[in-house]
Amino acid sequence: MRLARIKAGQLEGAVYHCISRTVGGQKLLDDACKERMASLLISLAGFCGLEVITYCMMGNHFHLLVRVPKAMPLSDEELLRRAEGFYGKQGVMVVLARDAMKSGGKGGGKMPLYIRQTLLGRMGDVSVFMKEFKQRFSRWYNRRTERFGTLWAERFKSVLVEDSPEALRTVAAYIDLNPVRAGLVSDPKDYRFCGYAAALVGRRELQRGLMSVFFQANWARVSALYREAMFLQAGISGHSSKNALDRESILAVLRQGGQLSEAEILRLRVRHLTDGVALGSKEFVDSVFFRYRSLFGPRRKDGARPIRGAPWSRLSTLRDLRVNAIG
Repeated sequence: MRLARIKAGQLEGAVYHCISRTVGGQKLLDDACKERMASLLISLAGFCGLEVITYCMMGNHFHLLVRVPKAMPLSDEELLRRAEGFYGKQGVMVVLARDAMKSGGKGGGKMPLYIRQTLLGRMGDVSVFMKEFKQRFSRWYNRRTERFGTLWAERFKSVLVEDSPEALRTVAAYIDLNPVRAGLVSDPKDYRFCGYAAALVGRRELQRGLMSVFFQANWARVSALYREAMFLQAGISGHSSKNALDRESILAVLRQGGQLSEAEILRLRVRHLTDGVALGSKEFVDSVFFRYRSLFGPRRKDGARPIRGAPWSRLSTLRDLRVNAIG
């Protein structure tokens, strides 16, 4: 029996780190697939009203960091605008809604209730968003490759992330460093299928997402801060004055009892950032635990568990993985 997904309340707003893998872990996703996924992600997020902070599309899996805003009432005009942007101006529901709103007849110039309910039902919920995203891409992929059957191995994994600078910066950097950990590039700016690279070439949606991590509105400043977090460098954005250690070098330092920085540790796989269920301050994780108290055994008294072996003393996870973050 599957546990209920840990989510925030619909009226609160929340950030989620979502991960999904292809069936059997096969590397089925080529560059055209990754481009399609990134394009679909941005358009679907715009329709659903979600904010994409960053993402990374890999050959056999993807990572998303998305913010689901607090539920807000939407006018018929705003719903129509979003629907036109996603389905196109000639989409069936779009045409029906627009005609009804223009007519001013029996419906009083309003969007038909069944269309409004259908559109709203696809907004503001990370599970609905992920289902739509994966299903739409699967249909495109199967048509393109003339295959049938499932593309994804399982339901997506998610971690509820505290909407705080430290938690968001840590998870965002971990996501954008995926191609570095995989040995595909030495710098994530050179991997065009991640949010960081997209932001650097001018995608405003991704720039806004990363600026929200630092709660600043100056992209040049945020770009430098984010790059510093990933590359241990100070100075001008886009220039790295220090070489990052590779995985074996990092592990060698650890075996010798040395200390590593957060940026170096993010170049290794950290299960707590993908399997920790909830990530943030002790107070945040405890609040999630007490909301979902019935899902845990009676002997457990609180929720927050430390991330062992990592320099994130102010961050905790809900799931106790009982392993060091690195090793």
